[in-house]
Amino acid sequence: MLRKSLFYANDESNKGSDQGFSELLRRADEDAKNRENQVNIDEFDDVDDLEEVQNIAKNPRALLDDFKEDKSEQARLQNFDTTNESEYKDDDIQVLEGLEAVRKRPGMYIGDTSPRGLHHLIYEIVANSVDEALAGRCDEIKVTVFPDNSIKVEDNGIGIPVGIHPQKGIPTVEVVHTILHAGGKFGSGAYSVSGGLHGVGAAVVNALSEWMEVEVHRDGQIHKIRFEKGKTVEPLAIVGDTNKHGTITHFKPDREIFENDVVDFDLMINRYREMAFLNPEVKFILRDFRTDSPIEKDFHYEGGIISFVEYLNRHKEVLIDEPIYFTEEQNDIFVEVVIEYNDSYVENIYSYCNNIATLEGGTHLTGFRSALTKTLNDYARKYNYIKDNEANLSGEDTREGISSIISVKMPNPQFEGQTKTKLGNSEVRTIVESVVNQQLAIYLEENPDIGRIIMNKCLSAARARAAARKARDLTRRKTVFESNALPGKLADCQSKDPEFCELFIVEGDSAGGSAKQGRERKYQAILPLWGKMLNVEKSTPDKVYDNDKLLPVVLAVGAGIGSDFDLSKIRYHKVIIMADADVDGSHIRTLLLTFFYRFMRPLVEAGCVYLASAPLYRVFHGQEEEYAYDEEDVEKIKQQRNWENPRIQRFKGLGEMQPEQLWDTTMNPEKRHLIKVTVGEAQEADNTLSLLMGDKVEPRREFI
Repeated sequence: MLRKSLFYANDESNKGSDQGFSELLRRADEDAKNRENQVNIDEFDDVDDLEEVQNIAKNPRALLDDFKEDKSEQARLQNFDTTNESEYKDDDIQVLEGLEAVRKRPGMYIGDTSPRGLHHLIYEIVANSVDEALAGRCDEIKVTVFPDNSIKVEDNGIGIPVGIHPQKGIPTVEVVHTILHAGGKFGSGAYSVSGGLHGVGAAVVNALSEWMEVEVHRDGQIHKIRFEKGKTVEPLAIVGDTNKHGTITHFKPDREIFENDVVDFDLMINRYREMAFLNPEVKFILRDFRTDSPIEKDFHYEGGIISFVEYLNRHKEVLIDEPIYFTEEQNDIFVEVVIEYNDSYVENIYSYCNNIATLEGGTHLTGFRSALTKTLNDYARKYNYIKDNEANLSGEDTREGISSIISVKMPNPQFEGQTKTKLGNSEVRTIVESVVNQQLAIYLEENPDIGRIIMNKCLSAARARAAARKARDLTRRKTVFESNALPGKLADCQSKDPEFCELFIVEGDSAGGSAKQGRERKYQAILPLWGKMLNVEKSTPDKVYDNDKLLPVVLAVGAGIGSDFDLSKIRYHKVIIMADADVDGSHIRTLLLTFFYRFMRPLVEAGCVYLASAPLYRVFHGQEEEYAYDEEDVEKIKQQRNWENPRIQRFKGLGEMQPEQLWDTTMNPEKRHLIKVTVGEAQEADNTLSLLMGDKVEPRREFI
């Protein structure tokens, strides 16, 4: 039924309409001769399909005959049942009681059931403890991961109320954990500032847990309740006396819900180090009992966000000895800002509202950027750093090399954006602008030496940006960035659908030759790179734009670079770095990853960048062979295959592999090992790149 499928695919707006089809037919008749010659043979694997399409092109009226012959088929294709229109009845409506809806559609509440969603459960419970700290009732939070991957969160807050709830007639602690949208943050009494409502709450965590035990220390007694899959299985009971206060929540994420229940302790460390910076009054203790020697990490930073920005700059050369810090409260909105400049060429500004990382920015970030640009331009004009006939500093000029934290705490925040991580309160922009304008202007007046350092940095950035603009414009005039020209070394794929296309960036011409011969031409493109790659971490933007080694990469990806990068224009949804499995190959990978992160970050954030994992050894015995990625793999193969003295070939590089070997081991989607590059923690990603690729040698030596 290819003809009907073509019709329905191409005339969605006129399904079932003879008049609509007649109009389609009229247009088809007018263009029949052209269409006969425009069929792309490469797109059809089935000869019968190809012949049928060619026949349709010659005689489009055949479609009308088929269409009128079978009205029932038309109805079926439209998913209409013309014989039984009353199938959609009252009992088709499902009512999911309690937390059943959460278990039925967990993605609606936590985004997905990947490791990201799993860790979201931990964040939610800890967020409740942090809210206790914001209310001034808690100064220690402990998170423990046990061998069974269950998690215990303890705080020394006031403890969840355990009395009978006046509306529900059950203990309040049970209400909080079994009823959606129940909590102490809706009113204005218990919590004037909180981040808990931004998330999904304890009830959703309970629903997605195999089991949960909540222990409340309050009013001299220990109260305990247990749930399984969101349902109460052991009602609240007093189990002892105590002189402590606080809440202990112990839960195990449900393996029926989550793809993987393994907690990433490194991710937890990064997360709660950040929380410790934002809450200087709280000590965070993390413990991992899954190893032979338990791991414990304590985080407590009395310096708050000043310590935070110092931590961010620890691998960079700072331009100011002491970070610029100021804070102010207006209309119940508390604003806290810290600014530091370093000698790098990138900006790192992180914004928060009520301890929630606003990854998509929002009104507080907009207000900060606007005020920073205005204040520095006013200062530059006042003290003749910029002449009357010269243009103002751009926002990018004022933010080059900046590390800054903007934290606001307020009642009733409004979060927007795709991931609900964008602050939407319009009044916040005005307040942040006012605070930064006034406080930064006063600071610069009182510290002219610091003002001069900042001005020199901004003016240097402006000159470099002008040079970069010239280099970019010159390159464009050579038909590069904005043209359809592709690099000469690129062996492109046949498909033009980015979703199915892959670009392999290959080290060296010899490896590129093997890759070109071994690839699947329909959807795999090969771009060989050669020569010394530029380290963009140490380079000004103009040098990056003018670099002939990076230019082919920019051209091949096809989406621009830097502020011009447009993710919707990428030509491949998989950009795969394929380098040798040695030190030189690792260096190439690191240089390319640094370039992608600094100048094409949306490509990395969208999950489009991958690392190919090529084998180091070929282990063969008689007519049989296996490939190994390291010496440990070699030993495993020998034991598993019971090969006593196999022959072992070590590949010095990709160029030594035959095209068939390269396809089988590194390029075949059914067999290959790809490593997806993600940006889980932006601060750690930036710190690692600065450490590995920056100017400071000693920290890098310590890391190695």
